[in-house]
Amino acid sequence: MKFLKSISFFIFLFIGFISNGQTAVAKLTCDLAENPLAVVNKQPRLGWQLASEKSNVSQKAYQILVASSVEKIDKNEGDIWDSGKVISNQSQFVNYKGSVLKAETKYFWKVKIWNQDNQESNFSESAFFRIAPLASELNPTWIGAITKVNSHLPEGRNYHTATFKRAKKDSIINASDSLSRQSIMLRKPFSISKEIKEAIVYVSGLGHYELSINGKKIGNSEFAPLWTDYDKSVNFNTYELTSEDLQQGENTIGVLLGNGMYNTLQERYTKFFISFGPPTLFFKMKIIYDDGSEDVVSSDGSWKYHESPITYNGMFGGEDYDANLEQSGWNTSNFNNTRWKKVVVQEAPKGALKAQTAPPVTIQKKYAVKEVNEIKPNTYVFNMGQNLSGFPTIKVKGKKGQIVQIWVGEGLQDDGTISQGRSGKPYYFQYTLKGEGIEEWQPKFSYYGYQYIQIENINYLQTTHEDLPTLLDIKSNFIYNAAGEAGTFECSNEIFNKAHELINNAIKSNFQAVLTDCPHREKLGWLEEAHLNGPGLIFNYNLQTYIPSIMQNIADAQRENGMIPTIAPEYVVFGGDFTDSPEWGVTGVILPWMYYEYYGDDSLIRVYYPVMKRYVDYLTSKSEDYILNYGLGDWYDYGEHAAGYSKNSPIALSATSHYYYAAKLFAKAANHLNKTEDISKYETLAYHIKEAYNKEFFNKETKQYGTGSQFSNAVSVFMDIVEPQYKEAAMANLIADIKNRGYRLTTGDVGNRYLFQALARDNENETMYKMNNHYDTPGYGFQIKFGLTTLTEQWDPRKGNSWNHFMMGQIEEWFYRSLAGIVPDEAYPGFKHFFIQPEMVGDMTFVKASYKSVYGMIVSEWKKEDETFTLNIEIPANTTATVKLPVSKNSKMLVNGKKFKKNNFNQAEGKSFVSLGSGVYKIECSL
Repeated sequence: MKFLKSISFFIFLFIGFISNGQTAVAKLTCDLAENPLAVVNKQPRLGWQLASEKSNVSQKAYQILVASSVEKIDKNEGDIWDSGKVISNQSQFVNYKGSVLKAETKYFWKVKIWNQDNQESNFSESAFFRIAPLASELNPTWIGAITKVNSHLPEGRNYHTATFKRAKKDSIINASDSLSRQSIMLRKPFSISKEIKEAIVYVSGLGHYELSINGKKIGNSEFAPLWTDYDKSVNFNTYELTSEDLQQGENTIGVLLGNGMYNTLQERYTKFFISFGPPTLFFKMKIIYDDGSEDVVSSDGSWKYHESPITYNGMFGGEDYDANLEQSGWNTSNFNNTRWKKVVVQEAPKGALKAQTAPPVTIQKKYAVKEVNEIKPNTYVFNMGQNLSGFPTIKVKGKKGQIVQIWVGEGLQDDGTISQGRSGKPYYFQYTLKGEGIEEWQPKFSYYGYQYIQIENINYLQTTHEDLPTLLDIKSNFIYNAAGEAGTFECSNEIFNKAHELINNAIKSNFQAVLTDCPHREKLGWLEEAHLNGPGLIFNYNLQTYIPSIMQNIADAQRENGMIPTIAPEYVVFGGDFTDSPEWGVTGVILPWMYYEYYGDDSLIRVYYPVMKRYVDYLTSKSEDYILNYGLGDWYDYGEHAAGYSKNSPIALSATSHYYYAAKLFAKAANHLNKTEDISKYETLAYHIKEAYNKEFFNKETKQYGTGSQFSNAVSVFMDIVEPQYKEAAMANLIADIKNRGYRLTTGDVGNRYLFQALARDNENETMYKMNNHYDTPGYGFQIKFGLTTLTEQWDPRKGNSWNHFMMGQIEEWFYRSLAGIVPDEAYPGFKHFFIQPEMVGDMTFVKASYKSVYGMIVSEWKKEDETFTLNIEIPANTTATVKLPVSKNSKMLVNGKKFKKNNFNQAEGKSFVSLGSGVYKIECSL
């Protein structure tokens, strides 16, 4: 059997793999993904990075080759497209302009460039991309154990909390037909008798699936496919099979299905009762043989199914597994399936079947037991040392039928037992032993946020009671999105270092199919976190292919009247302000611009322009004299009051400021896309909103906005609503309030970013430093002092619910943009040109940060020692940077050991600045 081998693809270091000072081409991407298996754009955009030991390297021209086979690309034959030499410095978002690309087809490509000296590089290593099929080309058939009609599952998305008793009473769960929520195994044998060239699988199992072929799991995803609004969009995953996956002769496909968010009708804790239908499967495998012939194995009525050993699975309640129900070899060829039943062909989900292009969720880290406490005989509580999203893996031995019940939680009660009161209860995992030596198990279709594990009625490590099972080992699996990390940050301030760690552990815990609010109680995609934490998220993680999935979920969630709800996917309609709040819905307008600013890709502005327009029009329909007066406001603002709705600042001020911001950004989008009819209309709208806002909320005598709260003034400054002649006074009022409170903040989920950035961008970084450099509430230091490992929902974790929320993590933007000084240039989006402008604050002596931009690694590292300020930077090839230094006009400057004669000085900013091309630089300045 011969398969196409995977193309070796190297990520070049900035220094290395380059000889004779030649420029090399590396990190090839197609629609911002490396070697993607499911490209949905039939005219994809290609990109690459340059690497060189030299400084001031830029691209003058390029040549792209796209071939139909690896053999041809290896010979530098571009039979699909040969661009020829193109005079251009563009190395990202280069539009493919070759022959028409065919669905379900793999293409190979490479590129070479000519640098600023017209020196020609070698061709890069080959990369590939595969064009995804449309749903019509897949012709999907969905199969399972029971049809939706016969399952009698309820419809609708009305919100209510749930318990099993209530579920029974209301007849929400149809107990007479457990197949409506049962995990099932499906199998399909097939034969291979010819040499294979390639085999590709397209699969979607709802809510979630695990695919195996000949007993081996395919892929490394957990909880695949990613969540969507299944009435609008349904993801399918794409896998290329290798020679280890298939064999000559008999083969068998096995699929295990679970409920996920598709079917939440479960006992125990459930945030809401929602069902799109019973578990269901679409599958297609296309096999192409060496002789050119093809075979297709698809989901159809010939498959068989059986109830799985997973006797219970709920995204909110946990998972039970009875090992005595296992059928050894069920997903291999040597298996007797006479007791299995024929599947039924099911109604297809309403949503359009689409290729998943966002990265999967995978197991990223594992944690062993840090501490163990036997709180009473044979009852153990394990501290795993890290609060996380995930599930445990256990190794046990014991007698057939013995049960290990695993309770998990973020915190402990006073008696040392697990606490789930804040995070949704009851939730647990349960394993029933088969009694055959050492047994290992981990859940497949449920996860929770926890740090502690409690197990009763067990022996631990050694058997002391024969009538109890013995736990030999337990580990925690930390699951989050496999997008990868983009940035690093470290500094001399320990509070900031620990805050960075807490925030990112909370981000990872909620970096799932969607950006969830918490990994236990709700698991919902509350939208405000995406834009209020957006820059910090982008600096820390590779979101190039993830943010588009957020926008698709927003588009799917948008109502006919244009309203964008607070959560997407909108699995449940909470009603009122919890469904419709401008600070949340405005994500649909802000996020495409953030994406463009940081990645240089305006595709989201182009694709979702109608979504943006309809939302601005919706807000206009809700306004009166250009004022909006509804919503949640500055959610969870800080004070003596109970956290929740904004108490410190007017709701109308918050809503109207975001209405203005949406109109302003949409007018900017109209300009960007030259939508002439919309430009004047929405620029005029933004003008009228600003005028009405200042008339309604600004006191010209006191120079205060609204209640004079930190949020009221900060949001007005940040969004550039304050008239220029009053800005200085508004900022003075803002700073005075912070000082009068002992340098403590009063903002919340919405207000933090505007407060932090209003200060940072007005050169008030010393105020920012003092406001965050302490161990009291409100602040990150208190959470560190409290001993937490993730950021919590409320500044004082003793008062809040979730201990795993990242919504208050907006300081990440300040760490990267201000302390490290890595700042994008709006005029040259995507860091084609950028600024490095670090801030020296407080008693800090060093900051180290890096960020993987689309053009390559950016590094900013500074230290203050004696009377010298030293800055080490890296600027990627084919980009330029303006370096702004926090030193005086008369400062002596060395660049890479040589005196720098041209020391430009900006009097307004009080900084010296130099303009540099790509390279590695050490800048030393006298203080």
